[in-house]
Amino acid sequence: MKAYQIGDQQGIASLTLVERPDPVPAPGHVVLRVRAVGLNHRDIRIVSGEYGARRPESRIPVSEGIGTITALGDGVGGLAVGDRVVCPHFVTWIKGPFDPAAFGHDVGVTHDGWLAEYVAVPAAALIKVPDSLGDRQAAPLAAAALTAWNAVVEIGKVTAGSSVLALGTGGVSIFALQIAKMHGARVCITSSSDAKLAMARDLGADVTINYRTTPDWAPVAFAALGGGADIVIETGGQATLSQSIAAAAANARIAIIGALAGAASEGLPNFGTIIGKNLHICGIAEGSRAMLDALVKAAAANALDPVIDRVFPFDQAREAYAYLASGDHFGKVMIEF
Repeated sequence: MKAYQIGDQQGIASLTLVERPDPVPAPGHVVLRVRAVGLNHRDIRIVSGEYGARRPESRIPVSEGIGTITALGDGVGGLAVGDRVVCPHFVTWIKGPFDPAAFGHDVGVTHDGWLAEYVAVPAAALIKVPDSLGDRQAAPLAAAALTAWNAVVEIGKVTAGSSVLALGTGGVSIFALQIAKMHGARVCITSSSDAKLAMARDLGADVTINYRTTPDWAPVAFAALGGGADIVIETGGQATLSQSIAAAAANARIAIIGALAGAASEGLPNFGTIIGKNLHICGIAEGSRAMLDALVKAAAANALDPVIDRVFPFDQAREAYAYLASGDHFGKVMIEF
């Protein structure tokens, strides 16, 4: 099969197209023919050697996708050749609270991922995709959308009338916007691009703030949401956390997902506000199979249409990585086979 390997992890140029033997399913596993994959920022960090320990140069990357079952290992039941399926990248996190043991089998990191013609995964992690969802609707659900679902629904406890603040217009933030609106929430989105903010309003964003022209955006968001955000999707990290705390309502849930804004220039000057507002700050490490099952059902019931910025062919995987790294995208960057 054709596959990409992460090579010496010196950057996107390290991504190398190779020929590998087709995988054979071990007991309890299945082999999938990959149909489409979605890229995430951690894919760039992995190929750049910036995501924890360096991985074997032969590792096949990418953690979310959709595939068709082509072979079943011994002991696999409830699935059939030809089924379209997705799975979370923490394949051992089936249900219940997060356990750090999930990092032991992280598809695309500790084990070979989706950027190949075929991938082998544990059958217990798989979710069948209903016919009403196309490949481009389903593939991004398995990581970016699942992370947003965990943040907004599981941790955020969104209800009709909740106020949600999402930082940026990447895959997780746009899914957070769509999931929040699905539940009847008010949503504020930040971006440095007026064009992207206009697209966010087209998706239902109630409040949009350009953080470049309004660098002190927290009080604007707080006022526009009528007393702050009940749920904050914090993708910026330490550099934006202080403003997220300021923009939060009392008893808000702040879901820390990424660190796209870089390192903080100082400590949290409003550290005491965490206590004063009784804030709940929670790290988000994607989600479980049970959460993905709920998300797939919700996506089908509500005809969720993921925002796909651009789709690249398999032989242009490096170009897809570079486009994601440029930050010019709005929503998801995908690769199709």
